[in-house]
Amino acid sequence: MPAHGPNRPTLSGPSRRSVLTTTGLVAAGLALDTAVGAPSASAAASPAIFYSPHQDDEAIGLAGSILEHKEAGRPVYLVLVSKGENGDLAAYMNQGDCQSLGGNCSAPGHYHKLGWQETWPTPEVVTGRTAEFNLSAKALGVDKVINFKLSDEAFGDYDNFVKKIMTKVRALAQQYPGASHKFAAGWLDGNPTHKACSDAAYWLMKNGELTDVRFNHIYAYQQYPDPADRGRGAAYVLNIPAAHMAKKRSSILAYNTWDPSRNLYTLGYHSVPVWLEQAYADPREFVYTLPSNYKTGPV
Repeated sequence: MPAHGPNRPTLSGPSRRSVLTTTGLVAAGLALDTAVGAPSASAAASPAIFYSPHQDDEAIGLAGSILEHKEAGRPVYLVLVSKGENGDLAAYMNQGDCQSLGGNCSAPGHYHKLGWQETWPTPEVVTGRTAEFNLSAKALGVDKVINFKLSDEAFGDYDNFVKKIMTKVRALAQQYPGASHKFAAGWLDGNPTHKACSDAAYWLMKNGELTDVRFNHIYAYQQYPDPADRGRGAAYVLNIPAAHMAKKRSSILAYNTWDPSRNLYTLGYHSVPVWLEQAYADPREFVYTLPSNYKTGPV
């Protein structure tokens, strides 16, 4: 397993003062034909289950959809799929004077020589990222947080990782019959962990174990830096209302919070600052159904 792990950091940030510099909160033929849009309150008894491949994905590309479902009266459960091990991120947090964010680091004095383990399984990174995830979930007001606690094997034993995700999702589908399931659009996101999540959904749909399934293009901000280009081919572009956008921004700011007493080290912002900023600025999310020509396997 490579030391860098998944969801590797993005180093290039904007030269302007970041909107996040202020410290935050102290399968073939399986495409669905049903209309994609706001969830129906008639399904209030069944939860909407959202699957975040890593810590920060829910804030970037799922938060508005989560809030949409809550407003419709649905219980919302948020699942963290992988532990989010990341050796590069540990190395950044060991570097002393922060060289990663162009002076926009939220650590006091921009100094964080933490002495974290940089080789797999990077326990301090996992603890810190998960603390941010839980703070983000609190900002969104989800009804339940579920942590699969799966070591991210998407960069190694990919097929086994998909099977492990399937087992966990299958258990939730059996526990909550009638639930809807929201995954990352891994074939669009271009990240192996995200693709493993959509592959797991594909096989469970093909087996008839999941029926109500949608996919959010979480990394639309990476693929289309120009906002005008986002949402290509989407079944549904969610326009996030202002009140929900305020909560989504609070969720994003959970990843720019420095409070070591609570294991908060602004790790999300050290990992993907540009995507967090773009999600902060764009009041839309992009929802897809599974394409009829879907191909399984790592990207």
